[in-house]
Amino acid sequence: MADAKVIPFDDDRSRSGGSPRGARRRGPGRGSGSVSALPGRPDAGLPPEKRAGEPGEPEEAEVAQEGAGRAGWERRIAGGLAFLRRRVTGEYDVDEFGYDEELTDQVLMSALRPLYEKYFRVEVKGIENIPSDGGALIVSNHSGTLPLDGLMLQVAVHDNHPAGRHLRLLAADLVFMLPVVNELARKAGHTLACAEDAERLLRQGEVVGVMPEGFKGIGKPFSERYKLQRFGRGGFVSTALRAGVPIVPCSIVGAEEIYPMIGNSRTLARLLGTPYFPITPTFPWLGPLGAVPLPTKWTIQFGEPIPTDGYPVEAAEDPMLMFNLTDQVREQIQHTLYKLLVQRRSVFF
Repeated sequence: MADAKVIPFDDDRSRSGGSPRGARRRGPGRGSGSVSALPGRPDAGLPPEKRAGEPGEPEEAEVAQEGAGRAGWERRIAGGLAFLRRRVTGEYDVDEFGYDEELTDQVLMSALRPLYEKYFRVEVKGIENIPSDGGALIVSNHSGTLPLDGLMLQVAVHDNHPAGRHLRLLAADLVFMLPVVNELARKAGHTLACAEDAERLLRQGEVVGVMPEGFKGIGKPFSERYKLQRFGRGGFVSTALRAGVPIVPCSIVGAEEIYPMIGNSRTLARLLGTPYFPITPTFPWLGPLGAVPLPTKWTIQFGEPIPTDGYPVEAAEDPMLMFNLTDQVREQIQHTLYKLLVQRRSVFF
């Protein structure tokens, strides 16, 4: 049998007039990953660098954004692992009062920030009245049945001050008698409300916060909301005078309504060893659910500082001066509270 002649299927010489397949003209950029200028395309005729990519082809901006996102997550993971390593090995600093700045910034503040930003939606005014360096004493009203106002004040100073300053709160004895609360308060920079500790912090250049109303303010009935209680004997003024630091009045609106206190069970308070046992429209009737605060809208305003460095050293022992300065701070806070209440549109908005 004669040998059969094999004709390749791709041989199109009979249709192309003998020109080989490899001699066909190709569109610009074919085979190199670029897009051909096909008829009917809206970008036909444009230079390759200005043509839109094919569907499903990632754009350079999207690729860069994805890369930046991955790098951000990698940095966060690396920072978190380094933080855990330092906590395990004990390679972190704690001052003489037990304050742990790294734990406060990375854990405690992060835990309080959603409550501050999303739940209470705190608005801060007059943050520039807190000095950028050196000691300062912030004096604020106190309310809310539970001391959430102190925690929100701490976040407000740290997150809004241009220098990112930390607020060291003076707390009552009861705070340091509770097992878990005691450790957290120390780590967050709180210390016992005594003149010696406060003066030492102020001389070290710290921003110290005090709420002179104490339990009288935080445990007052709802019918007396935004009416300041007594500020004591003016011990905070004497401390500021001895340290020579300014006093910054602070007014907080919104905390009074988170737990409207309509009653106080003195019997249960004595049994539990607490200053008061609050009765609100939701607690104790709804059990643990009644402990959820109402989502009120907060405003924190820092007033103009009252300087104390112009007084002589013996001024800290002058009772009349103590009384006058204490009354001045109290009146400024009360006046600002009334002004903010008039400007407020709603308790919740």
